[in-house]
Amino acid sequence: MHTTESNGTHHRYAELHCHSNFSFLDGASHPEELVGEAARLGLEALALTDHNGLYGVVRFARTAESVGLATVFGAELTLCPATWSSGASSPVASAPGHLRTAVPDPPGAHLVVLARDPTGYARLSRAIAEAQLAGGRKGRPVFTLERLAGLHGGHWLVLTGCRKGPVPTALTGEGPAAARRALAELVEHFGRRNVAVELWDHGDPLDTARNDALAQLAIEAGVEPVATNNVHYATASGRRLAEVLAAVRARRPLERLQGWLPAAGTANLRAAAEQERRFARWPGVVAAAAELGRGCAFDLRLVAPGLPPFPVPEGHDEQSWLVELTRRGAEERYGPRPHERVAGAWAQIDHELEVIGALGYGGYFLIVWDIVEFCRRHDIYCQGRGSAANSAVCYALGVTRADAVSLGLLFERFLSPERDGPPDIDVDIESGRRQEVIAYVFERYGRQYAAQVANVITYRARSAIRDVGKALGHSLDQVDRWAKGVDRGDVLGRAGEGGDGLPAPLGELAGQVLDFPRHLGLHSGGMVLCDRPVIEVCPVEWARHPGRTALQWDKDDCAAAGLVKFDLLGLGMLDALHRCVDLVRAAHAVEIDLARLEQEEAVYDMLCRADTVGVFQVESRAQMATLPRIKPRCFSDLV
Repeated sequence: MHTTESNGTHHRYAELHCHSNFSFLDGASHPEELVGEAARLGLEALALTDHNGLYGVVRFARTAESVGLATVFGAELTLCPATWSSGASSPVASAPGHLRTAVPDPPGAHLVVLARDPTGYARLSRAIAEAQLAGGRKGRPVFTLERLAGLHGGHWLVLTGCRKGPVPTALTGEGPAAARRALAELVEHFGRRNVAVELWDHGDPLDTARNDALAQLAIEAGVEPVATNNVHYATASGRRLAEVLAAVRARRPLERLQGWLPAAGTANLRAAAEQERRFARWPGVVAAAAELGRGCAFDLRLVAPGLPPFPVPEGHDEQSWLVELTRRGAEERYGPRPHERVAGAWAQIDHELEVIGALGYGGYFLIVWDIVEFCRRHDIYCQGRGSAANSAVCYALGVTRADAVSLGLLFERFLSPERDGPPDIDVDIESGRRQEVIAYVFERYGRQYAAQVANVITYRARSAIRDVGKALGHSLDQVDRWAKGVDRGDVLGRAGEGGDGLPAPLGELAGQVLDFPRHLGLHSGGMVLCDRPVIEVCPVEWARHPGRTALQWDKDDCAAAGLVKFDLLGLGMLDALHRCVDLVRAAHAVEIDLARLEQEEAVYDMLCRADTVGVFQVESRAQMATLPRIKPRCFSDLV
């Protein structure tokens, strides 16, 4: 794609330095908005370079694919000053792993790293994960230049960065000699062909002089100067929101942040022709950005992993071992093949195994079976939930306790060749012992290959009102009153002026912030397993919970990227049932198997009366209102 001026000149440009709102309070546009604007402007490619992570790359890649935009994957990394060993003074003084919040201008030297190919992506993901974990606490990554240099292997393009990059900082703080040393150090660590000097023009009176000096340094060092715009929002209209987010991040009102904010709203995406006009003084730097963007672009699907191989006895592969385990369980539950106790059971099992084998999901079923077996060995109540109950194979393996054949349940609701992606077997585990099961999965597969997924905490109406209101300088009491009195609809446009009504400027800005990522939490039970180190697919970082780590993607992003997720969910009702069975055994010496209790008519009578208080999954108001209307008389009615 390209832009054309009236004189017929063709211009090409790719933006190589761009922040989304996954830079967490330092970007004012969703990845999807950035992609849409880049496509409208006709850019050759777009790089996503959020701070210290790859948080938004999946939704970035999916949207770009839908509009035919080439994608470049990178990050802006915050270096520790101890990494600068050449004798030049530290570009920016900071304690290793310093937090980016609660200060107007977060400390640290910034280095933009772009992956040239899938191998570069894997190495960058590993570098981010190792730095995040090295900090020992959430939000305190420790990037060292030496470690980055040892990982790149020629698969990265390193840009000298914005005003906080090591070279520009040395130039403005100590002069050309210091900047020359800083650039030489980057070239020494990463190689001449892997370093580019970044020029940008945000309308500051000193931009031209700085770019002149940087371009001269690049020529002297034999590296390429390249134009970027250090983008923080899709269009110029995003400036006001970017300022408010900066105030939220700094935890101070806008009036106390003005000296730290950019003078103009110029950190938006630009068309090639505009960049050519702005950078006419330095011929070739805009075209260089387009060429580098094309050279670094690739499809994120190229990094999608598979499941780790499941260990099977000699003479078996995963599918044949699944067939053998299913045969053993089916003989116990249905009787031998010639003398089945439930008509059609073996035919159904053969059909399901054929589908599972054709789709290549044998290993998936073995992993779930192994988790359930661990629970059984350790007397932990667990059960496959949802559509897995429709599978006779799951019943034979003991993953579920509902006889799908006797109950006439439809297997295709669970798995069929027409469905996209692996089956989804969620396992409910008594909540008091779920951590034992998660620990077993980590021990079984290792933290290199297993990880818990994140939960992206986003702004809702009240949190948006509170944060934006404080940034605009309103009192805490007033902001709290407004937050308690609004819903999403109020924030999205039904705000009023005067009295205690929500002021229109606050309502408008809070509405823009709705659904923005605020920070990462830890998903309650989602885990992914990979056939390669998971940190080469997505970085991990510390969670707030001591000793716990999480991926930088949520469950939806993991699924979209091709990671197979296992949900190990805590269920308090299973705790209660376990205690009840134990009490009956202790009081009456009777052993109860809940799965073998008869389907009693009296139970369905109670369900038809909505007498279900305390009965899991049919105790909500909506369910209790529905039950008398549908009048369930058998298990499939409930399904």
